[in-house]
Amino acid sequence: MAQLPYVMHSVPGFRAKTPGVQIGQYINADCSDDDLRLMQQLGCEWAMVTGLDDAPELEVHTAENYLRIKERFARFDVQVYRIGHHRVHNVPEITLNLPGRDERINEFCRFITELGKAGIHYNTYAHMATGIWSSGSTTGRGGTTARVFDPKTAVGHWNGRTFNNEELVHGRMYTEGELWENYTYFIKKVAPVAEAAGVFIGIHPDDPPVYPLGGVPRALFGSFDGYCKALEIADSPNIGACLCLGCWLEGGKELMGADGAHPPAPKLKFARLPA
Repeated sequence: MAQLPYVMHSVPGFRAKTPGVQIGQYINADCSDDDLRLMQQLGCEWAMVTGLDDAPELEVHTAENYLRIKERFARFDVQVYRIGHHRVHNVPEITLNLPGRDERINEFCRFITELGKAGIHYNTYAHMATGIWSSGSTTGRGGTTARVFDPKTAVGHWNGRTFNNEELVHGRMYTEGELWENYTYFIKKVAPVAEAAGVFIGIHPDDPPVYPLGGVPRALFGSFDGYCKALEIADSPNIGACLCLGCWLEGGKELMGADGAHPPAPKLKFARLPA
């Protein structure tokens, strides 16, 4: 297969058939050929693949499985840019230093290594301990569904668990200092693995990026300043930000807006883009 002409500047290692803004789609690994054919007809070149965690096989997160998925999707001109893996996304053991932390970090590092072996150069990682919160939904422009968030009524969800803001989800209140210490421990182990694997990790904003929720502050990835500090700690060209426009919008100008109210962004390491 001839090399595609356009380098993806957002994630080094990927190339596209067309320049400019790229269109991607969440899709299950067991999707039908008709689903992939529709993506092809719509000109949707990129896929974020989900559903592997529900598969009956014990070892689904392997480079061999990822390559089989890539090869199938490639028959319809669709490239896999990301694989979902819920066991290593929003992990309380990692974020809060709960029992089993090192085992879950090692599992995450194995996942990153397998992605690299399969030539999948990107992973979104969320460093939260109480999941994703909302107060239901509303209808937006053109009939789209949009999330509503009110801290008084919001409910958190993750991996089949539901909780509310009146409870201490993990038994006690946690401090910002603890969270920074736990993040530092995690990222110093992960960054060298990501660099060796050639995988770039975009850290998702706290979802939503406001308020302590369930007894856990959202101070690391709930503000522009928090991101700057976190990326300085990582000190790696392979660790960056996931630009989730919804969460950055929810954070608003005061928290997420990099305007004159914030100090200059730090000088960070950036990956060398392939020619």
